[in-house]
Amino acid sequence: MSSIVVAALYRFVTLENYRQLQQPILELMRSAGVRGTLLLAREGINGTVAGDRSGIDRLLAFLRGDPRIEGLDVKESCCDEMPFKRSRVRLKKEIVTLGVEGIDPQRSVGTYVDPQQWNELISDPEVTLVDTRNDYEVAIGTFRGATNPHTRSFRDFPEYAENKLDPEKHPKVAMFCTGGIRCEKSTALLKQLGFAEVYHLRGGILKYLEEIDEDESLWEGECFVFDGRVSVGHGLRESDHVMCFGCGWPVTGEQQQQPEYIPGVQCPHCASTITDEQRRRFRERQRQYEQQSRVERSPRQADSDASSGESHG
Repeated sequence: MSSIVVAALYRFVTLENYRQLQQPILELMRSAGVRGTLLLAREGINGTVAGDRSGIDRLLAFLRGDPRIEGLDVKESCCDEMPFKRSRVRLKKEIVTLGVEGIDPQRSVGTYVDPQQWNELISDPEVTLVDTRNDYEVAIGTFRGATNPHTRSFRDFPEYAENKLDPEKHPKVAMFCTGGIRCEKSTALLKQLGFAEVYHLRGGILKYLEEIDEDESLWEGECFVFDGRVSVGHGLRESDHVMCFGCGWPVTGEQQQQPEYIPGVQCPHCASTITDEQRRRFRERQRQYEQQSRVERSPRQADSDASSGESHG
């Protein structure tokens, strides 16, 4: 039985004193043996952390002890090895970076749709289904019929929305992301742009994969996650992807057998684009990492950074 609990959490709520929360939360994480990254901003909290059952429970109880954070959205899954190397609490301007002033999910968001009703919604021919995640996430899995915006980061999404989506041509828009947080902002953005019917998947892909049977699912592929597991499938089972530390793209089990794949250096996606100098640096980094790993007996994956847009978003 898996002994490590992975908790992806977020809440949009005004935290005027978010800077003062940083150190107490960090100290609690360290004392509870919880690793991972939490982001704090005036607009709320977001992150993915991991630890044993008692450690995660201690952290969640501590966070929910603040009445403002009591309604924290948390999704849990399990794994066999600790997916993070350290405990971090970072201060940010946004807990998920869209880069558009005035977007506040506390004031206006799209209509939430539970996983059990999601298939019916996205099967409606009048619904435009948009994957709000980044290109490297979409590459390994998405919902059947979904549009890929081909964004490199969530900051690129506003440009896509303004140039490619039209309230007249797209009267109904449904969006989804890993755990729900990015859709809180993307649906708020579309509401601001004048879209009347905007929907998003409650709990994100992770909740859908947890609750919907595979034989009824419209999900195709795997779901990228922002921790050492790299990806999960139906039932939140860990998949065989690893991360390419050369370019940051997930690498399938099949791609790992190709000659272009060198652990810690390159993968088929980036082998033709990185320079010899980069290869030299990446090889040295990988050598040092493997040496340190042997000493520490640490997991094979480096610590993922939740600030890339979503711990479970």
